[in-house]
Amino acid sequence: MALTLPFDDAPRVVTVTELTRKLQGLLANVGRVAVRGEVSRVMVAASGHVYFDLKDLDSKIACTIWKSQVPHAARFELEEGLAVIAHGKLDVYGPRGSYSLIVQRLEREGVGALLVEFERLKQELAAKGWFERKRPLPPLPQKIGVVTSRDGAALQDFLRTRTLRWPLFPLVLAHSSVQGKGASAELARAIERLNRTDVDVIALVRGGGSLEDLWCFNELPVLEAIRNSRVPVVTGVGHEVDTTLADLVADHRAHTPTDAAQTLIPERAALVERLQRAGNLLLQAMGDALDDRETRLAAAARSRALSEPDDMLLARAERLGHLAARMQSALSGRLRAVEARLAAAHRRLEASSPRARLERFERRLVTARERLRPALQRTVEARERRLAVAAAKLDALSPVGILGRGYSITTRASGQAVRDAAELSVGESLVTRVARGRVTSKVERIEPGPPASGTGADAP
Repeated sequence: MALTLPFDDAPRVVTVTELTRKLQGLLANVGRVAVRGEVSRVMVAASGHVYFDLKDLDSKIACTIWKSQVPHAARFELEEGLAVIAHGKLDVYGPRGSYSLIVQRLEREGVGALLVEFERLKQELAAKGWFERKRPLPPLPQKIGVVTSRDGAALQDFLRTRTLRWPLFPLVLAHSSVQGKGASAELARAIERLNRTDVDVIALVRGGGSLEDLWCFNELPVLEAIRNSRVPVVTGVGHEVDTTLADLVADHRAHTPTDAAQTLIPERAALVERLQRAGNLLLQAMGDALDDRETRLAAAARSRALSEPDDMLLARAERLGHLAARMQSALSGRLRAVEARLAAAHRRLEASSPRARLERFERRLVTARERLRPALQRTVEARERRLAVAAAKLDALSPVGILGRGYSITTRASGQAVRDAAELSVGESLVTRVARGRVTSKVERIEPGPPASGTGADAP
C-alpha cells in the first residue's frame, strides 16, 4: 500500500512580488468603488499628496489623493471626523504589503441625496420647457446688472475683466449672499431689484465651490426670478465643470465670472478700431464718389448740350416742324377718310330708313291687292261650282232623298239596322223610319229570303 504525503496537493510556491501582483490584478477587477466613512488622520505631504484614513465602527482603510487630483477631488477642507463618500479605485502598495483607496472624488455625506434632488428638479423643469427659452444678448448693452456678493472673488474677477475690456463701463451691483441658508431668496430679490432699473442684461456670478456651496443656484426662488426676468440673464457660476439649474434656465451660460464679463462687456479697443476702420472706409467712399461726380461734371461741361445749345435748339425746331407737317398730312388724310365713311353711312341710312321701307311696302301692298281681287273672285267661283256638284251628289245619296222615293229604314229597339230577317225573333219590337215619321211594330212572322245580290247597304 502506497503512502500519500500531505504536501502532494500543496499550491505552487510564489514570491511575495508575484502574490502582490496577483492581488493587484484581483483588486483592479473590482473597478470603481464608492466608500462611506469618517475621515481620520489627515496628512498633507510635502509632495502635495493627501493621505488620510476612512473608518467606521469595525474597520478602516488608508486613502490617498494624488497631488494632480487634489483641486478636483475635494472642494472642501478635510477635517477629523467628517463623514464623506470617497469615489476611487483600490490599489496594493507592494513595499509595505498594504492596500489603499486611490481617491478621485470626495463628497460630503448627504451629497448623494442632493444629486438625486438635482436630477428630479432638472427633469421637472425640462418637462415645463424652462430650459428652451434663450433670448439673444444685446450686442452693445448700455448698462449691465451684476448679482453677486460684494465680498466675493467673483466680483473682483468681473471688475478686473471690465478694466481690461472697457474701464468704467456702467455696472449696477445687487449684493446678495451666494451660499448658505436663505441665499436663494436673497439672489431672487436681487434679480427682481435689477429688473426695476434700466439695465439691459443681468449677470449672475459666483466663484467655484462644492455642490452644497452652489446649491442655492438650484433652488426654485432663483430659477423663478431668472424665468420672470424682463431682460436676458447670463450665469457665470463656479468653474467650467460645475453645472447648476440656474445655468440651464438662464438665457446664456458662461463658464466662469470672467467668461461672463467677457461675454457681456464690449471690448472698447476693438470697437474703437472698428469705428476708425469704418470711418476710413466712409472717407474713402466719399472721396471716390466726389471724384466720380467731378469726372461726370467735366464730361458734361464738354458736351454739345452746354457748348452749342443754339445748334441743338435749331435742330430740335427743324425736327419739330417736320413732325408737325407729317401730323397735319396724316390728320387731313384721316379726316377725308372719315368724311367718305360718313357719307357712305348716310346713304346706307337713307336707303334703310323706315319711311322708305314703308313706301316700298305700300307699293307692294297695292300691287298685291290688285292681284288678289281677281284671284279671290276666281277662287270663290270655283269653290261655288264644286259646292253645287257636291250638293247634287249629296242629294242623290242622302237617305232622306231615298226615303222620299218610298223607301224605309227598319231598326231594332237598340237602333241597330235590320239587314237580315233571320236575325230577328217573333215578338221583337222594331222601329221603321219613313220619309215623314216613324212606325213601331212587332214581329209576328219571319220569312227568310235569299241573300241580296246587290252591294248597296240600303237595298230592300
